[in-house]
This record gives sequence, C-alpha cells and structure tokens, in this order.
Amino acid sequence: MDRVFITRQIPPTGLEMLREACEVVVWEDELPPPRDVLMKEAAQSDGLISLLTDKIDAALMEQSPKLRVISNYAVGYDNIDVAAATARGIPVGNTPGVLTETCADHAFALMLAAATRIGEAERYVHAGKWQTWHPMLMLGQDVHNATLGIVGFGRIGQAVARRATGFGMRILYTGGSRAGDIAAELGAEQVDLETLLRESDFISLHIPLKPETTNLINADALRTMKKNAVLINTARGKVVDSAALYAALKAGDIAYAALDVTEPEPIKMDDPLLTLDNCLIVPHIASASFATRDRIGQIAAANMLAGLKGEPMLHCVNPEVQGK
Repeated sequence: MDRVFITRQIPPTGLEMLREACEVVVWEDELPPPRDVLMKEAAQSDGLISLLTDKIDAALMEQSPKLRVISNYAVGYDNIDVAAATARGIPVGNTPGVLTETCADHAFALMLAAATRIGEAERYVHAGKWQTWHPMLMLGQDVHNATLGIVGFGRIGQAVARRATGFGMRILYTGGSRAGDIAAELGAEQVDLETLLRESDFISLHIPLKPETTNLINADALRTMKKNAVLINTARGKVVDSAALYAALKAGDIAYAALDVTEPEPIKMDDPLLTLDNCLIVPHIASASFATRDRIGQIAAANMLAGLKGEPMLHCVNPEVQGK
C-alpha cells in the first residue's frame, strides 16, 4: 500500500479519500513540521501533500527515492522546486479554480474594510474612545463610482471585477491577455501598470509570485499612486516591498493598505506595519470558508490518487511527466 505524508491536518473529505486507498500519516501540530521531520517523512513516502509553508526543494527530493507524487494543498506552488521535480519525473499537483469566488469575496471585503476604516473603528470603540457622533469622525472613502485597478486579470482578478460592477466602479486591469471577451463584458479597460497606478483609487493585486513580480509594488510604484489610493494584496507578500509600503503609509503618500499576505508569514511582531492605523493585516485567510477549504482537500487528494496510479491529475503544473 502506498504511503502518503500530509504536512498538516486537512478537512475530512479529502482525508477519507486518501485513507481508503493509502497508508496516511498526518502531521497533527498546528505549526509546520520541522525540516528534519519533513525530510524523514518524505524519505519514507510515495506521496507528499504539502502546504505553502513547506519547502519542497531538490535536497528533499534527492534523499526521497520512493517519492513519486507531490500534491500541493494550494493554487500557488512557489514553495516547490518544480524544475527539480520534473527532472525526477515527479508530477506536481495544485488546486486552481476552486477558491476563485471565495478569494474574490475576501479581496472585496478587504477593500470595503479599508475604505470605511472598519479595523480602526473597531479598535476605537474597544479602547473606550467613542464619546459622541461627530461630523469628522472616521471619515473614509466611497467605493461606489471609484476606479479599481486590478493587477493580474486571471480568474480571481476577473471575479473581483464582476463584484466591482455592482458598485458602478470604473475597472482598469493589467495582464489577462486572453481575457478580452470577459473584459468587454465587464467594461474593463486594459492599461499599462503605470497608468493603472496613477489613475486608480483602489488597487488589488492578483498576480503569482515570480522573479519579475517580486517587489513589483516598490517605492517608485507607490509614488505613482494617488494620495487617496488604497492597496489590497491577496496575492503573495513578496509582490510588495514592505519597507517601501511602510514609508508610503507613514508619510501619507497613499491612504491605506489591506493585506492578507505578508513577507514573512506570519508577520513578525516588531514589523513597523503593525504600528500603523492605516494598515489592515489579516492572517492569509482569503480562501478560508468551510466549503472552499474542503473542496481544496478533495482536489489535492484526487491529484495524489491519480498520480500514484500513474494517471493524469485533475491539475498538474508539470504535465509533461505524467504517465512516464
């Protein structure tokens, strides 16, 4: 019977799918398995279900001769050395599509929360500062009829754009070279990044982490934005230069930031971003609905089971190795 190591507890449906066909070992702690444990378990396993917090690199694969399949419990896979896996004939699965609508809900929730200063307002009440209604208390920004810039017009970016149409927003976007029909349907306009940064009231990031997107939102980009701009990041922490973001928020060069992701994760408690009232940070929960997380587990399990049988995965990031 094939042995599968899962680096964290996952929702029950996917777990039961695996247990019906495999010997399953689950790391039960809340925190990721230490490197030595991960290396040891991988070396004994035919399959590995990993999370974004697990570094699955060439060194791990080199000392895991039994390892035949890697299935990431995530859409992204920047935690995995895909080239090393491909060189060893190991298919790598991921879970695209399933979390699109939930992540879009979350991105829009962050936009609304930042625009209306929900986090600040809650802290204000809990601190006992609410004394009376005042015409100038906690003034925020309107979302309706504002300009939304979407950086990365893939599935999630397009889903955010659909929500924006209900608020009468002007929609600008970069990327999404094959999204012409959808963009036309939504009334979205494709522009270059500089134009998007210069004209948008709200900027929402939906791009994968690659060398060319690392620190894409840097000091120059932040200086290009409006003074009233709100930045929303549900992509990856490294897409934004956090030191430059802190400086821009502190100086009032942009109005607000709402971050679902940081660099590193979890954010260090001495990070200066945590000292700012105009920076809302939540713990990477964009896909955190019961239904979505369960479906992610089902897809990750289905990818694993297919890979172990030598069959095509539902979603494989290096399909050229399947069936070899």
